[in-house]
Amino acid sequence: MSTEQHQPAPAVRGTRGRWRRWRRARPFTAAVLIALGGAEMLATLRAPLGVLLHIGPQGLAAYLVPTILVICGVLLITTPQQRVFYAVVSLVLGLVSWLTSNLGGFLVGMLLALTGGALAFAWTPDKDHPPTGAATKPASHENEDEHKHEHEDEHEDAADTVLLPGMQSPDPSPVDRG
Repeated sequence: MSTEQHQPAPAVRGTRGRWRRWRRARPFTAAVLIALGGAEMLATLRAPLGVLLHIGPQGLAAYLVPTILVICGVLLITTPQQRVFYAVVSLVLGLVSWLTSNLGGFLVGMLLALTGGALAFAWTPDKDHPPTGAATKPASHENEDEHKHEHEDEHEDAADTVLLPGMQSPDPSPVDRG
C-alpha cells in the first residue's frame, strides 16, 4: 500500500478551474432554475389531463410565458450584464404563469422561476478576484503599495459611508484630489 495521495493531472485541474471561473462569472444557478421552471411549465402543458383547457389568447400565453422564461434563463448565462432586466422579466412572468400556465406548472415551475429570478436579481460579479488577463505589478513598487494601503486604511470608513441629503462629504484624500 502506498501512502501517496492521488492528485488529478494538471490538465484536469486547469479545466475544472476554468469551468469554475466561467460559472462564477455569471448568475449560473439562477439561470438554470429559471430555465427549469419554464421547461417544467411547458411539460405540464403537454400533460394528458382533460381538466386543463386552453382556448384562444390564453392558450397562446400558456406557451409564450414558459418559452420566454427558458429564453431568459439562456440569456442570463450568455449575457450576465443584463441580469437585472432578465431577473425582473422572470419574476413578472413567474407570477403571470399562475394565471396562464396551469397554476404556474402546478406551482413547481412558478416557484423555480421566482427563486431563479430572485437569485439573478441579487447576484453580483465577484470583484475580489482580478480578471484572468490582468498583469501583476512589479516587485519594485513594494514601498508605494505599502504607503497606498496606509492611506486606504485611513479612509476606509469614509469610503463605505453613505451620505444623506444635507450632509457634508468627508474631506477627499490627497489621492482623490489629483
